[in-house]
Amino acid sequence: MIEHMRERVVAACDGASKGNPGPAGWAWVVADASETPVRWEAGALGRATNNVAELTALERLLAATDPAVPLEVRMDSQYAMKAVTTWLPGWKRNGWRTAAGKPVANQELVVRIDDLLQNRTVEFRYVPAHQVDGDRLNDFADRAASQAATAQENAGSEQGSPEPPPAPDRPAGGAAKRGPSGAAKRGSGGAKASRARGGASSRTIKAKFPGRCPCGRSYAAGEPIARNDKGWGHPECARAA
Repeated sequence: MIEHMRERVVAACDGASKGNPGPAGWAWVVADASETPVRWEAGALGRATNNVAELTALERLLAATDPAVPLEVRMDSQYAMKAVTTWLPGWKRNGWRTAAGKPVANQELVVRIDDLLQNRTVEFRYVPAHQVDGDRLNDFADRAASQAATAQENAGSEQGSPEPPPAPDRPAGGAAKRGPSGAAKRGSGGAKASRARGGASSRTIKAKFPGRCPCGRSYAAGEPIARNDKGWGHPECARAA
């Protein structure tokens, strides 16, 4: 660890599951003072859910950073963030039961994270996923987690791994573009129907609320989505289906 020489560390973590549950992976990245990624790690989880991948990413980040240095954690998973900042105190009071009296899901991971959060300063910051000109650290962690999930191979700066490429299930040149309102849009077509492969049309609409595609990745409010046989998600996933 090199963080003990710094006043504050900024990091991001993310998880991915290709199928939810499906092949899963986790990743975290630590930045320098200019918020350039300088240290990162990603790992394969075999078959797991998105929630397990997200929590594992946070647990591994906390374990890999100096507890004596204040830490800012950027995440695009509202579940993982709320689990450790909002719901956890109540779960502990209830003997690791939910308000409905059911056992807390992924309890082992949540307990481990709770232990790692003791006696240290951690600020959690939610950042929307898959935004052009969005948070570069979240994007880095997202790509690394996706690669780990797809390849089922560990990677990281200490292994000499190159920077993770764009996720295999995101088309080259098809990154989301941010409009004047800050909502993500793909290409210049906005909410207009797009042409799928082979000339068939696949109707797209703008998502009213953030959600998660059946592929396991999330989408932002305002981002085009299309229906496939498993529900609403990214247009390219609907075309692939």
